[in-house]
Amino acid sequence: MRSVPYPSTPVGREDLLTRLDQVLQGRGRALLTGPAGIGKTEVAQAAADRAAGRGETVLWLSPHPSDRDVAGAAAAALVSSVPAAALDGLPAPQRSAVAVLCRESAAPESGWDPVALRLGIARILRTLAERGPVLLVVDDAQRTDEESADLLRFALHLAPPALRVLAVETPAPYAGDPAPLPLWVPSEADVLLVPPLQADEIAELLVQHRLPSRMAGRIHRTSGGNPRLALAVGRSLADASTPVHHAEALPLSGRARDLARRMLAPASPAVRATLLLAALALRPTAALIRRAGRPTAEAELAAAERAGLISVTEDGTVAFTAGLLPSTLVHDTCWTERSQGHAALARVVDDPVEAVRHRALATDVPDEDLAAEVADAADTARRRGNSALAAELALLAAESTPVRLGARRIARLVDAAGEAARAARADLAMRAAADLLARDAAPADRVRARLAVLDTAGQGLTDLDELYVHSMEDSDGDPALRAAVLLRLAVKHVLADGDPVRSRAAAVESAALASSVGDRHTAAKALTVQARMDRALGSPDAERTLAEARALEMADRPLGVRNAAQILTIRHALFDDRLTEARDQLNALLPLVERRGPVEDSIELLNTLSQVDARRGQCAAALAHAGRSLALTLEAGLSPGPAWYHLALAETAGGSFARAAGYARRSVQASEEEGDHVFLSRSLYALGRVQLVTGDVAGALETLRRVQEAENAQCAVDPSMLRWHEELAEALLANDAREDAEALLADVGPVAERLGRTTVLLGCDRVYALCLAAGGKTDEAVALLAETAERFAAHGLVLEQGRCLIALARVERRRRRRSAAQQALHGATAVFERAGAVPWLGLAAESPSYAEPAPGGAGAALSRLTESEMHLARLVGEGASNQEAAARLYLSVKTVEARLTRIYQKLDVRSRAQLATVLNAAGAPSR
Repeated sequence: MRSVPYPSTPVGREDLLTRLDQVLQGRGRALLTGPAGIGKTEVAQAAADRAAGRGETVLWLSPHPSDRDVAGAAAAALVSSVPAAALDGLPAPQRSAVAVLCRESAAPESGWDPVALRLGIARILRTLAERGPVLLVVDDAQRTDEESADLLRFALHLAPPALRVLAVETPAPYAGDPAPLPLWVPSEADVLLVPPLQADEIAELLVQHRLPSRMAGRIHRTSGGNPRLALAVGRSLADASTPVHHAEALPLSGRARDLARRMLAPASPAVRATLLLAALALRPTAALIRRAGRPTAEAELAAAERAGLISVTEDGTVAFTAGLLPSTLVHDTCWTERSQGHAALARVVDDPVEAVRHRALATDVPDEDLAAEVADAADTARRRGNSALAAELALLAAESTPVRLGARRIARLVDAAGEAARAARADLAMRAAADLLARDAAPADRVRARLAVLDTAGQGLTDLDELYVHSMEDSDGDPALRAAVLLRLAVKHVLADGDPVRSRAAAVESAALASSVGDRHTAAKALTVQARMDRALGSPDAERTLAEARALEMADRPLGVRNAAQILTIRHALFDDRLTEARDQLNALLPLVERRGPVEDSIELLNTLSQVDARRGQCAAALAHAGRSLALTLEAGLSPGPAWYHLALAETAGGSFARAAGYARRSVQASEEEGDHVFLSRSLYALGRVQLVTGDVAGALETLRRVQEAENAQCAVDPSMLRWHEELAEALLANDAREDAEALLADVGPVAERLGRTTVLLGCDRVYALCLAAGGKTDEAVALLAETAERFAAHGLVLEQGRCLIALARVERRRRRRSAAQQALHGATAVFERAGAVPWLGLAAESPSYAEPAPGGAGAALSRLTESEMHLARLVGEGASNQEAAARLYLSVKTVEARLTRIYQKLDVRSRAQLATVLNAAGAPSR
């Protein structure tokens, strides 16, 4: 019998556990199944923890692999695990048989009575069940020996309903492997398949295990959602001697490769040969593999599918369950076998582009005629819109070019690097650049190759300083190339260095150089970066510079919108709360980009649209757009930090404060891993805002102080781009630092007024009204809050309107005007209901309606408490411990202790009993 603590739910398994509980409570028998490493034991452990938490007896039986060949081994282990008292009352023959089983576990001739043993085990289990509910978990049930399986089948058939059984089983993958021995008639139990984790769940798993999460999408593809494989890949990243950059291939060696090899090991040579062809083909199907020389392909693929290595659709399309499997299969196969596989596929594929690819991969002898064919195939793939295949073929064409044609090979390597950048294939860009830089290439070619690598680096620009230095050296004397390098430097200075001043200087120089040689495309991009920095630095020239960039961009008609003047124009509208204008432009762009643009453009538009909808109070739409952005981000293998930030904002508006905090914390971690200063500030802001509105004022103050330090270090001036000032001021006020809060508002107000940031001033007015109330000027506070709520509504900022109304209700309660407080709360509730702002609705519902305190005395003392302090005081006064209060209020125990100390000081009490007396005297009843 195991003593187990109450559970923590495995990542992504809440729905499965709920279903499992229902099955066990209803039918009493359940079978968990799925491939190795999928997390079956973790789910069973969580179910056992929940049962133990309900006071049930939990028996855990986990046979060893060698037990399959030892008669009675599993049954003996089960009997040995039950309390000794369960054997009391056994008739002598049954007790003797059980004793022999546990002593020797040998064979019937050693003395056990098969009938007595059956009855004895059945009676033991019945005795346990009569004392209360029992959950028997049989982990790795496929290892149960035949004799034990027979004994358990008999005992479970006679067991009362109070005994529930959960078997965990990994199916036999291949014909000829020993099949699991059933513990019951199949119709007696429900079979529950443990599915792979989704990409976002893999990210959460990595965060929980303190592993790098910025590559969660790539790890999900590599692992196929298998938690064991994902953790192995994540640990490979963590164990790497040097940090793995976004532009590098994942280090799939060590434990990750070993796990893949163990999964592939049981496959017969015939199955492995068939799987190798599937791994080499671009579009593997059963028919293609059969034509390539595997006449029994269907049977071999079926065996591999049973083993959980692949899936086969109805039309015969083959897909590996984890990207690590074909990679390891190809990695561990000798060159001769790979060459033969490509040659066989080249003869049978019906697409000439694929045929050329296979012919090139079937030989390691450079050939110019073949290289030219591959280059033409790359052009064809590009025209078809298959940028990933075009990038692979372009690199293959370069690598197939004979060394004697050095200039031609270098030109093809430059083209391959550019194709890889357009396809966001960082691994191919790195390969092309490494090959080119090892040759006697011209400086301009070296620069172009390095720029391709930089363009595939995503948010992670921290460890690429050497590329920038060499690119600057090699571009000396070439204004067009120097402009392109300076443009990338401008982006690096703001993202990786957190220095908008240097970023602006690089952008200004880039724009001037590009304009001098008539490069409107680079000039427009450089002016866009300059306008972005001007806005952050509070320059009045930002809009003029952006208009200039927009004019150049419209004349140049660039293919993408990411980091373009067009999208920055929309973001400026967002910052200024011209939300209808921003939404209309985004809705016009999104369908075009989704049809023809790169995935990064779609992500950029979806993120911005989500932010606009969250600001407008279109909460469901904000969540939908942010969710799509995250899915595309993880699928593309990009850093999820920005997508997590936008999802945190969307969850704050219309989802769950708890989920919002979780996404914000993930974004903080990913941004720190990437060295991304911009999104680190943003994700900290999102986290601090959630902490503040949920009552963790100490945590909010600490988090928002980090935002303040980061923004000041980056010389950020414009308060509309990240509205942390009002949140920090409110956190200061909640932590009894009213003077500091008022000083912060006094600093930001003139800046916002000079720049015309009207809605920033409204946010400051809301917090200033709270400062007035804290200073005893409640009449002025009420008037200002009512006016601010109306002005927010006029701007279409309904969530801000509702937040003002909640603040108004609190101040009205402080003035002991219960009716006015209720009216304000009803108004906030109506606003949030229309917007679908679920978490804010909960916040309004949780705002307690205290009885009106008597004038003077205890009532006057309580009026000095803030709303969050009053909530805590009421819970403690009702008898809640610090730990219980922390759990109820979603705070840390340390925060509860600090807040309780302030409450004691304000009320001049020294104990919980005195606090309860003050509350009772003031008539502050339970909720």
